[in-house]
Amino acid sequence: MGLADRAPEYVRAITPYQPGKPISALAREMGLSEQGIIKLASNENPLGMSPRGRQAMLDATADVARYPDGGGFALKSALCRRFGVQMSQIVLGNGSNDVLDIAARAFLGPGRSAVYAQHAFAVYPIATLTVGARGIEVPAIAFGHDLDGMRAAIVPDTRIVFIANPNNPTGTFVFGPALERFLASVPDDVLVVLDEAYNEYLEPEVRYDSVAWLARFPNLVISRTFSKIYGLAGLRVGYALAHPDVADLMNRVRQPFNVGSLGLAAAEAALADDDFIRRSFELNSLGMKQLVSGFERLGIDYIPSYGNFVTFVAGDAPAVNDRLLREGIIVRPIGGYGMPKHLRVSIGLEHENARFLAALERALAT
Repeated sequence: MGLADRAPEYVRAITPYQPGKPISALAREMGLSEQGIIKLASNENPLGMSPRGRQAMLDATADVARYPDGGGFALKSALCRRFGVQMSQIVLGNGSNDVLDIAARAFLGPGRSAVYAQHAFAVYPIATLTVGARGIEVPAIAFGHDLDGMRAAIVPDTRIVFIANPNNPTGTFVFGPALERFLASVPDDVLVVLDEAYNEYLEPEVRYDSVAWLARFPNLVISRTFSKIYGLAGLRVGYALAHPDVADLMNRVRQPFNVGSLGLAAAEAALADDDFIRRSFELNSLGMKQLVSGFERLGIDYIPSYGNFVTFVAGDAPAVNDRLLREGIIVRPIGGYGMPKHLRVSIGLEHENARFLAALERALAT
């Protein structure tokens, strides 16, 4: 028996997370120029990062020889002002992935279980297995969360229910009233982790105030990120809002200095960059219309999305993906999510969307 065989079985059972292909990797593999490659695979902001965040990051480089503020006082203060919460309700993370993992380490373990939906974010089963807990996957309805099924799947050893809203990679959405009813039905000793990484992309008519629910549901954790609309994916900053007792436990298992000083400074400034957020939202709305119109013109089935991406039926998805890669366009295969005939494309700039649609038409005709 080798050394790796001595690792816990639940660790060896983990399927590693597969990130979107980097531009540099495709350039090496295909002999392409990086400047000619369009990456529409990782739901990044095509406008780049918040200008205010960029300047704050540059200013913070003067102190990178020193450890960051492990408590994140300035960023937490900004979050308190924005959401009307207390410092004791905030947990900072190295991206929202870290927040999800922290919740699992604080509340799961051997002999406990977590509930999540089919086709939901891959980090949920990874975080669950990492701590030796059991995952309970509930079949999706129309690629989205079946809340009734998820409530029925809760068993005595369940300690966490993960819900992504909007969901990645399908883009599906649970409307606020249904989500609120679900929260009211869940036992008080089961944590509901509401992953709202794409919250800022919601159209005004479907938005709901999940932060206000914290006062009524002490078992609610809201997870958000600065990686998407704020454009700070490379700096890795996320946060959770929760009841003080829950946040306290999560902060006990949080790694020291899990958010670097550049990320802390950039996130604090980006949070107040309302003009950039408005422009990013408007670009996304226009880009969504452009992609959907293109899919309908080409007769391609797609899943209506509430995020900054669209998942569509590609038939022989691996072959179509390969043809797109050869044209310098990176999208996301999602066979690992149980959707082998689908691909997911992030919304880019207008010319990027147009180039993708033209290349997709050629790829499907081959």
